[in-house]
Amino acid sequence: MNVLVTLNSNYIKPLKVMLKSLFLTHPGEHFTVYVMHSGLTAAELDDLKRYTELDGQDLAVITVREDMFGDAPVVKHYSKEMYYRILAYQFLPADMDRILYLDPDLIVINDLREMYDLDISDRLYAAAYHDRLSVKEINKLRLKAYDLEAYYNSGVLLMNLDLQRRKIREQEIFSFVEENRKRLILPDQDILNALYSKSIRPLDEIRYNYDARYYLYYKLVSNGAVDMDYVIRHTSIIHFCGKRKPWTKGYSGPFHSLYKHYEVIALP
Repeated sequence: MNVLVTLNSNYIKPLKVMLKSLFLTHPGEHFTVYVMHSGLTAAELDDLKRYTELDGQDLAVITVREDMFGDAPVVKHYSKEMYYRILAYQFLPADMDRILYLDPDLIVINDLREMYDLDISDRLYAAAYHDRLSVKEINKLRLKAYDLEAYYNSGVLLMNLDLQRRKIREQEIFSFVEENRKRLILPDQDILNALYSKSIRPLDEIRYNYDARYYLYYKLVSNGAVDMDYVIRHTSIIHFCGKRKPWTKGYSGPFHSLYKHYEVIALP
């Protein structure tokens, strides 16, 4: 499997935890991890390469030059890095047909092969949307000109690189940001949804992008079926969305201990 991550120095430790959970969950599977960045040091990259190779996996570095996207509009406190995952096809090997983007703030606890092999030949992406009324309706209203059917989370993206090379144009993205800069909240995610949501194959959020903040919500709306036993047995990705993260002091949540389990293995 090809896996894409984008990060700065602040997310190196969480990335190691995510990768360790991925490798442990897939014994016998081979991964090439593509690290896309613009500011990691040579020492940090060497450390990540050694760390990945200890598990028999490969790491490839994609360094985005400081002048790339120099003319691209930015929003609020978001920098040009917000374009990286959407325009990653420009930097990845030309003969690569698909890659799985994963945020560093998640853990993988069950197999991803079935999802990775999904037929997305006619879609740019596969992704999950968090189907809570407040999230869905507010974002549909905020981006109403783009007629959203759902608002997809960009933290887990299966990418059809062949189709992206043919269909995605960076100037269209830059124009969208320039025209909508006052209403964008999560710019890369807003771009994904406003411009490409109709070319996204939906993924089951419970299985492939479980939002750790909403354990009680998932349990309630499923009449108790999606309980802790269900998640541990059936969910592949637990995503620690939001500002509060499980590697920071003072965090508490239903999956804190599970995260710490992987953290201790990844960072002994």
